[in-house]
Amino acid sequence: MSKGFGNILKQAQQMHAKITQLQEEMAAKTVEASSGGGMVHVTMNGKQEILAIRIDPEVVNREDVEMLQDLILAAVNEAIRKSQEIMTEEMKKITGGLSIPGLF
Repeated sequence: MSKGFGNILKQAQQMHAKITQLQEEMAAKTVEASSGGGMVHVTMNGKQEILAIRIDPEVVNREDVEMLQDLILAAVNEAIRKSQEIMTEEMKKITGGLSIPGLF
């Protein structure tokens, strides 16, 4: 094995360790998103697991369940977007801005 290849392999192993650490750190981070002017709040961790959903009782209307569903969907999608944004920024720090397909 050449010295250059050994260095590349070592760098790849270090990057893998940093990514593993980042994944653990992301599990501890949370993002919050809301919709409907704050009527629906979603809290999600960096692993994109929903931790909590809060719904203002005023938005609960038996005659308009579809609106509530839309508000929940909007808040969840916004939380996912925020979580992905954080992960992308943190990955740029590890990879030096290098885009590596299939990492996330």
